[in-house]
Amino acid sequence: MEKEIVTRQAEGQQGNGMPRRKFLAALGLSVSAAAAITACSKDDNPGGGPPPGSIDLGRDDTGILNYAYALEQLEAAFYGQVALTPYTGITAAESQLLADIRDHEVSHREFFKKALGNKAIPGLEVNFTTIDFTNRASVLGVAKAFEDLGVSAYNGAGKLITNVDYLLLAGKIVSVEARHAALIRDLISNGSFADNTVINANGLDVASSPADVLTAAKPFLKSVLWGGNLPTS
Repeated sequence: MEKEIVTRQAEGQQGNGMPRRKFLAALGLSVSAAAAITACSKDDNPGGGPPPGSIDLGRDDTGILNYAYALEQLEAAFYGQVALTPYTGITAAESQLLADIRDHEVSHREFFKKALGNKAIPGLEVNFTTIDFTNRASVLGVAKAFEDLGVSAYNGAGKLITNVDYLLLAGKIVSVEARHAALIRDLISNGSFADNTVINANGLDVASSPADVLTAAKPFLKSVLWGGNLPTS
């Protein structure tokens, strides 16, 4: 089934960016590595299960896939809106760069959706009411937050992965997200791509716990995610 997933996804292209076949080949996706990363902490729920109206990410590797899928949905929706409503004064170069990032995030999102099949969580409802999409500083500020969050989320969840193929794939995806983060940071302030807010004294990128990631993402989602069944160690 995984081979079929990759074959179907590779057929065609999203938007004006890199063809999916080329992009997925660049990631090195294989039929044995149809999953990705991260996990979430247990929510405080006296009933022991998902709160009413929330979306249960699931357990084990399926839950990890769904958590990654949720993050990619959020990023793809954001960059999709940026493309639909370009901010005032956007240059042709900026427009193309942001469209390329959008296409990468859409490719990530669609890959996870196909890999999960009927175990995928539903499409998420986003909440972008606090973002001024007409303002460059607002858009790039949120893009920076999303990209830094995504990188730290993948980094923080590596220890929770039980399948070595998934860990390999996670490393390839997080490297793409880190390229995005570096680009966005330099669009805001040249040379800030690896400052001490994301790189520690040991030269290592920041890693965030699933609980912190969900807390940071929550204001941008109408949907409520629940990860009480996911691994924590």
